[in-house]
Amino acid sequence: MIMKRRYFTMTVMLSLIFAFVTSDMAAQSLTPKQLTAEYDKMLSDQFKAGETGCAALVAMNGQVIYRKAFGMADLELNVPMQPEMVFRIGSITKQFTAIAILQLMEQGKLSLQDEITRFIPDYPMQGHSITVEHLLTHTSGIKSYTNVPEFQKFIRTDMKSEEVIDLIKSKPMEFAPGTKWNYNNSGYFLLGYIIEKVSGKTYQEYLQENFFSPLGMTSSCYGNDTEIIKWRASGYQPGKEGAVNSDFMSMLLPYAAGSIMSTVDDLYKWNRAVHSYKLVKKETLDMAHTAYKLKDGKSTGYGYGWSLSELQGNPTIEHGGGINGYLTSSVYLPDEDVFVALFSNSNGKAPEFSSLKMAALAIGKPLKTTEMQLNEAALKEYQGIYVSEENKEAKIVMEEGKLAAARSGGSRRTMIPVEKDMFLIENSFTSLKFSRDPAGKIIMATFDDRGDVTEWKKSDKSLEEKKVVAVDEAKLDKYVGEYEIQPGFSIAFTREGARLFTQATGQPKFEIFAETESKFFLKVVDAQVEFVAGDDGKFNKIILYRGGQQIEGKRVR
Repeated sequence: MIMKRRYFTMTVMLSLIFAFVTSDMAAQSLTPKQLTAEYDKMLSDQFKAGETGCAALVAMNGQVIYRKAFGMADLELNVPMQPEMVFRIGSITKQFTAIAILQLMEQGKLSLQDEITRFIPDYPMQGHSITVEHLLTHTSGIKSYTNVPEFQKFIRTDMKSEEVIDLIKSKPMEFAPGTKWNYNNSGYFLLGYIIEKVSGKTYQEYLQENFFSPLGMTSSCYGNDTEIIKWRASGYQPGKEGAVNSDFMSMLLPYAAGSIMSTVDDLYKWNRAVHSYKLVKKETLDMAHTAYKLKDGKSTGYGYGWSLSELQGNPTIEHGGGINGYLTSSVYLPDEDVFVALFSNSNGKAPEFSSLKMAALAIGKPLKTTEMQLNEAALKEYQGIYVSEENKEAKIVMEEGKLAAARSGGSRRTMIPVEKDMFLIENSFTSLKFSRDPAGKIIMATFDDRGDVTEWKKSDKSLEEKKVVAVDEAKLDKYVGEYEIQPGFSIAFTREGARLFTQATGQPKFEIFAETESKFFLKVVDAQVEFVAGDDGKFNKIILYRGGQQIEGKRVR
């Protein structure tokens, strides 16, 4: 299944969405005061006092109906969060880049069907035709520069655009343009370079002169760690004992894929300007907000700089961002004219699910999660291995009296039964509907991820859950330490009694379980780690197994 909502993240291993239980209260019965109370509870539960925080804004029919902040903007100085705080917005930057390209198109300075060699003559096309539109839609087949091992080596380095493009050029194509969709920061980096070549201005100048100044976005700018930016919220990430300062990254690297800093207020100004056609014509914007189709006719669910989806049956235009120290989410429901922006100053507290719940409440269609009680025998009926049309596998297993679903290489997600043969994936709007044959045997699971529907047939493959074996504490001590996967990204292992825990850079801590004395697995994600001893008998290397890949790490301490 194609995942359509992925953003500019610097670390993607062992990720987990943090969220909370939704209210069942029908929004149509809520007064404005009650709606505010629901939002307050929702956000204060996730962004607690004294911890990293958030800024939130909800607008309906051109009026801001909710604007608040929770938690802390600076933990060291004990500064509370305020709604006007400035955040890095990560990949929400992409819609600014897309509109800039569309403006230049309307001016006749480029065509979306131009091959990129018109602007980068020496770009190696590797026998393909790569167009500007391919870059906009993440269908170019170019490898994303943020996913290559070298990226962590120069993440702190101020690199010229040409230097990053040279890195992108050196990588082989992943697929023929237009045949697949794969979220790609390289495409938007190249678009920023094209904007500069065509306009004669730097990307930063173009943003300021065409968007920020004329729209009154006075708190928005190209990200900069040197200049004084008033009301800047500090960025954090999960550490071993709680939040720590986020890892440094040169803001020249995200560029047109994720460099902008802004506020929830300014993003609302931007949304109003975009949808009132102040920046591009209606027919042009309609192109941006139409899901691109691959050569085989399949929809990607992505237009030009925006994801296109639905929420409780209502169309949405949305995007989020993830960048060192910050996670952001914005969603717009055009039919109801509802806009939600929610920014977090920690990449350990994801705002996407919260923003969707806020939008659902605003349109009177809250997510209802009243759990139906099923006994263990009834739950076990659904267990098994399910196979998609693309021959991908998903497992549904029992875990501590509940069902959990996980695609190959993905995280396990708890399933909540809400009616007969119907489940919701916890902390999401994704549902699973099971089908039975005339004899009552379960034969299929239909996943509905907010309108992205896929069918998975139940196979006859045996579901073998790994058995946990006991490992002596003295043996576990030999594994304790930190192992570097690549510069700037490592995995630490700690022992608590007879239990072993792992924590990747910028990620939460998880327990791992032994299937042999030296090989362990995670229950929250489909991944394993093996400790490898050298000739001296010391464990100085690990092998991480995930998604069919084997990645080595060397002990650094």
